[in-house]
Amino acid sequence: MESAEIRRRWLSFFEERGHTVVPSASLIADDPTLLLVPAGMVPFKPYFLGEVKPPFARASSVQKCVRTPDIEEVGKTTRHGTFFQMCGNFSFGDYFKEGAIKLAWELLTTPVEHGGYGLEPEKLWITVYQDDDEAEQIWRDVVGVPAERIQRLGKKDNFWSMGVPGPCGPCSEINYDRGPEFGVEGGPAVNDERYVEIWNLVFMQYERGQGIGKEDFEILGDLPSKNIDTGLGLERLAMILQGVQNMYETDTLKVVIDKATELTGVAYGKAHDSDVSLRVVADHMRTSVMLIGDGVTPGNEGRGYVLRRIMRRAVRNMRLLGATGPVVGELVDTVIRTMGEQYPELETDRKRIETVALAEEAAFLKALKGGTNILDTAVTETKAAGGTVLAGDKAFLLHDTWGFPIDLTLEMAAEQGLSVDEDGFRRLMKEQRERAKADALAKKTGHADLTSYREIADSAGATSFTGYTNTEGETTVVGLLVNGVPSPAASEGDEVEVVLDRTPFYAEGGGQLADQGRIKLHSGAVIEIRDVQQPVPGVSVHKGSVQVGEVTVGATAYAAIDVRRRRAIARAHSATHLTHQALRDALGPTAAQAGSENSPGRFRFDFGSPNAVPGAVLTDVEQKINEVLARELDVHAEVMPIDEAKRQGAIAEFGEKYGEQVRVVTIGDFSKELCGGTHVHNTAQLGLVKLLGESSIGSGVRRIEALVGVDAYHFLAREHTVVAQLQELVKGRPEELPEKISSMLGKLKDAEKEIEKFRAEKVLQAAAGLVDSARDIHGVALVTGQVPDGTGADDLRRLVLDVRGRIPSDRPAVVALFTTANGKPLTVIATNEAARERGLKAGELVRTAAKTLGGGGGGKPDVAQGGGQNPEAVGEAMAAVERLVVETA
Repeated sequence: MESAEIRRRWLSFFEERGHTVVPSASLIADDPTLLLVPAGMVPFKPYFLGEVKPPFARASSVQKCVRTPDIEEVGKTTRHGTFFQMCGNFSFGDYFKEGAIKLAWELLTTPVEHGGYGLEPEKLWITVYQDDDEAEQIWRDVVGVPAERIQRLGKKDNFWSMGVPGPCGPCSEINYDRGPEFGVEGGPAVNDERYVEIWNLVFMQYERGQGIGKEDFEILGDLPSKNIDTGLGLERLAMILQGVQNMYETDTLKVVIDKATELTGVAYGKAHDSDVSLRVVADHMRTSVMLIGDGVTPGNEGRGYVLRRIMRRAVRNMRLLGATGPVVGELVDTVIRTMGEQYPELETDRKRIETVALAEEAAFLKALKGGTNILDTAVTETKAAGGTVLAGDKAFLLHDTWGFPIDLTLEMAAEQGLSVDEDGFRRLMKEQRERAKADALAKKTGHADLTSYREIADSAGATSFTGYTNTEGETTVVGLLVNGVPSPAASEGDEVEVVLDRTPFYAEGGGQLADQGRIKLHSGAVIEIRDVQQPVPGVSVHKGSVQVGEVTVGATAYAAIDVRRRRAIARAHSATHLTHQALRDALGPTAAQAGSENSPGRFRFDFGSPNAVPGAVLTDVEQKINEVLARELDVHAEVMPIDEAKRQGAIAEFGEKYGEQVRVVTIGDFSKELCGGTHVHNTAQLGLVKLLGESSIGSGVRRIEALVGVDAYHFLAREHTVVAQLQELVKGRPEELPEKISSMLGKLKDAEKEIEKFRAEKVLQAAAGLVDSARDIHGVALVTGQVPDGTGADDLRRLVLDVRGRIPSDRPAVVALFTTANGKPLTVIATNEAARERGLKAGELVRTAAKTLGGGGGGKPDVAQGGGQNPEAVGEAMAAVERLVVETA
C-alpha cells in the first residue's frame, strides 16, 4: 500500500466517524517556543492548553513534522530521519479511552478491501501505563487482546506531558511484531526492534505540576475535560504494509535513493559508507523540499539554518558518492513528483522551490571549494604540529566566511582523524549569537508569561475588533496588568497593559505595526497607548502608561486611535499589496512574499529571488504601481471560506496560519490577497509610491524598501534639490549629470594613480642608500631604518623586499624598516634564505618589534608585518630587533 493511500484511508476513516479533517499546518510552527512543528498535536496545542475553544469535538489530520536533534545519526541507522508524517485523531471532551482504543483497533485490523489497513490481530502487542487498569481492561475485555500480549511500562515510556505544567496523562502504544528475524520474542518491553511501535494513544486526563524531565513531576489532579491525542507514524506503517526492512526502503524515500544512485553510479546495499550517504541524501532532500515548500529559505539563524544545514549535508554526501556537478535539481524534481500526490502545493510551487534549492546548491558548491582548501590546510598544519584537535578559530572561519555548518566541519575533520575544539568555536560564536540566544531564552519561558492573559481570555472572552469601520468608540476595561502583574487598579505614572472588551486599535500582525492613541475613562483617567499585541489568540493587549487619574477593571471608557498614523500605515499596507503583485508580474510566482513591515509612510517588502532585481525591472515595477494609483481602483475586503479564496486566486503569505474563514483584500482587478490588515478605500489615496532600492537579506531572499504618500513626495523634493545643486557645480543639464560626473571621477582616479606611482618611486629611491647603511652583525647584514611618515603598508613592504633583493643571496640579511601612518607605528621585516638557515625568522622578529611598539604582528618566516600604538617607541623597537639578531646569529 503506497504512502498516499495510507494517508487517504486514515482521513477517510475518521471523517466517516464524525471527525473534522484538518489540513496539515505549515512546518513553520505557529508557536514562539518552536522553530518547526515536531509533532502532530502541535497545531492543536492551543485547544489542549485551554487558550482557545476548539471549533470541533473531534478532529483528524496527517501533519508534516521535522525533528533535527539527532541529525548526525541520520543515515548511520535506519531508524533516524528528519521529516515524517504523523497521522492523528483528537477528541476534545468527546470520546475517551474506550472510544480511542476501539477506533484504533478497527482501522488497523479491518481488511484492506473494506477500507482498513489489514494488519493481523495476532501480531499486535499493546503497552499501557503501569497504573492504568482501565486501559488494560478495555484492551482485554472489550477489544479481545489476549492478556499475554498486553504489557505495563513505567512513566518514562507510557506517560505523556508537554514538559511544562499543563495537561498530561497515560499512554497506550500499539506495537507490531515483525517476526523472529528481527530478534528475540518477549514483546515491546524486551525488544523494540522486533516489536515496533506504530500508534500511540494519549489519554489526557490529569493536570501536571512543576518538575523536570519525563518522570520527576507532580500530578495535581484531574482535568475538567478529558481529551484524546493519538499519533501513528505514517512511515512506520508504510514500512510494514510495503513489506520492507526500514523506512528508507518505503516508496517515498527509496525513489530518491534510486535517483541518487542514477546520478552517482553507486548502488544501494553494496557498502556501509555509501549506504549511509545515500540515506542522508534521500532524507535530507525530502526534508529540504518540504521546508522550502512551506516558505523556509536557507539562512544562518533559526529555521533557515536548519534548512541550510541539511541541504549542505545532502550536497556534500552526493560529492562523497562521486557526483561532480549540480545534482539538486534532479533530486528536487524526484521529491516533488513523489510527495506531490499527498501535497499538491509542491507541484504548484515547483518553480519557486527549485529556484531556492538550486541557488543554495550553487552557493554551497562555491563555498565548498574554497572552504575545503582552508580545511585541508588547517588539517595539514594541525597534524604537522602533532595535534589531534582542529582549532576553534578555524571552525569559526569556515562557518563565518564559507558557510560551513559546524557539524559539517566536525564530519570532515573526523574523516581525517581529527576532532574539533567545539568550545573554542562556541566562544567565538557567542557574541554573534548573543541576541538570538536571548530571544530563544525569552521564547522558552513563554508559557509562564501567558498565564495572566489566558485567565483574562477565559473570564472575558475574545476582544472584538471594531477598527475596520471605526477609529474610536465606547468600550469597557476587562483586564489590567501593572508592570506585568494582574491588578484591579492602576494610578498615574504606572506602566500598564489593558484589555478591552472591544477596541478600534489594530494589534501588530501580518507585517502591520500596531495603532497608537488614547483610552479615556469616564472617570477622567487617561491612558496613552504606545503598542498593541495579541500574546494569546483573540486577546488584544494595549500597552501604555497612565497619564492622569486612576484606571480600574470594569470601568467604561472611550478608545480613540491616532487617525493620522493609522491612515499612513494603511497607505503603506495597500502599497505593499501592489508591490507584491507588480513583482510577481515582472519576476513570476517565485517572487513570493517572505515578510513585510508596514509603518507610517514607508514599508519594506521581502520576497523570494535568487538574484538581484535589475534596476530597469525595479523601475518598471515602480511605474506599474503608480499607474495603478492613477487608475483610482477601489479597495474592498470580504470574509469567505478559505477554499473559496483559493478558488478566486487570492495570494496567501508563506508561514501564515489561516482558519476556515479568511479575509480577502481586493484592489480592483489588480491584486487579491488574504490579509487581516487595514487599507485605504481607493488607490488614489496613496498619492505616490517611491521604491528606494532592493538588497539581499539572506540566501534567495531580497528586500525592497519604499516610501508612500507625503513621505515619497518629500524624498523626491530633496532629490530634486540635490540634482539642481549638481547641475550648478558641473554646468550641465540633468540628463548630462551621469556622464559628466563619471568623467570627473575617471580623471580623479587617474590623478590618484599618478600620485601613487610618484610616491612609490620616491620610496624606492631610498633603497640604494639603505643597502649602503647595512651593518654586519656576526656575518649578518642588518638593515634598520625609519622611512617618511605616511608611507603606506604596501609601499613599505615593496621597499623592504627591494632592499633585501639588492643584498647578495649568499650573505645572510635582515631588513627591518619602520614608519608611522595615521599616528600609529608600522613595521615590515624580511629575511633571506641564508639568514633563515641561521635561525632568523621574520615572524619572530616582527613579534619582538611589535611588542615594543605596544601591538602585535606576524607572518611567514621570509616576510612579516606588525604594528602598535606608540610611535615614540620606534627607536626602541629597532634596538630590540638588533638584540634578537645578535642573540640568534
